[in-house]
Amino acid sequence: MKKFYTLILLLATTLCAVAQEVDRPEQSTQAEKSAMQPTPNEARKLRGFTSDTNFVPKGQWIFGGTASYSTHHNNGYKLAIIDDIDSEGYTVKVSPMIAYAPWKNMAVGLRFSYGRSMLSLDNAALAFGEGDTGININVDFYHQVKHSYTGTLFWRPYIPLGHTNRFAIFAEVQLNFTTSQSKLVAEDGIIDGHQNYRGRYANSFGGSLALQPGIVAFLTNNTAIELSIGVFGIGYEKTNQVRNQIEKGSVVSSDMNFKVNLLSIGFGFSFYL
Repeated sequence: MKKFYTLILLLATTLCAVAQEVDRPEQSTQAEKSAMQPTPNEARKLRGFTSDTNFVPKGQWIFGGTASYSTHHNNGYKLAIIDDIDSEGYTVKVSPMIAYAPWKNMAVGLRFSYGRSMLSLDNAALAFGEGDTGININVDFYHQVKHSYTGTLFWRPYIPLGHTNRFAIFAEVQLNFTTSQSKLVAEDGIIDGHQNYRGRYANSFGGSLALQPGIVAFLTNNTAIELSIGVFGIGYEKTNQVRNQIEKGSVVSSDMNFKVNLLSIGFGFSFYL
């Protein structure tokens, strides 16, 4: 009987040893799998969001800006159903920028924009239909001047392309604050044999949060060109106006868009010092 108990004990000990030997490869495999799992930072690097390439070194200052100017002059011009357009005007805009890189391949900065536009419309005729049933609308005098000021705080991470330190893409997140003033003078019919005019003064204030990705390419060691375009924005604007220094009105607008904004295409130069 004693030999029987001894045999059972020996058999149980052997089975436990075999079970431990079987578990060891599985535990080893699990440890190897855990070691192979990338960390969050490694996963970002595998996707291309981070790079060892030092495209913008830490502590670098960035200066740049854009400028644009356009004019137009129409004499008897026809556009669709608008005839005899006599007008002239211009639009000018300047936008300097300064930024600093507190970390590698990442910059924060400030941009200021000023714009001025003028439109002088001396004549235009809008015609609907023909003969006695037609509707004709004529504009004889319309003059408007507008000034706008925009301050922008932005954060810009760079993703280098390749290992040449020449090209990179960025996704600029912007917080914008805008204010503008406009003045309008237009003819308002004839009263007692004298031409009457109406005037309007308006001022507005607004803010927006926008995403503007782009690409940057170095021409020299310190000079680069940039091209960007807006793809997302949330905006708010309130406008107050006074007509003929008596009547007052206001309008509030807000919008959200997830589309390419062709009006926000930017092209400029920047200097990395």
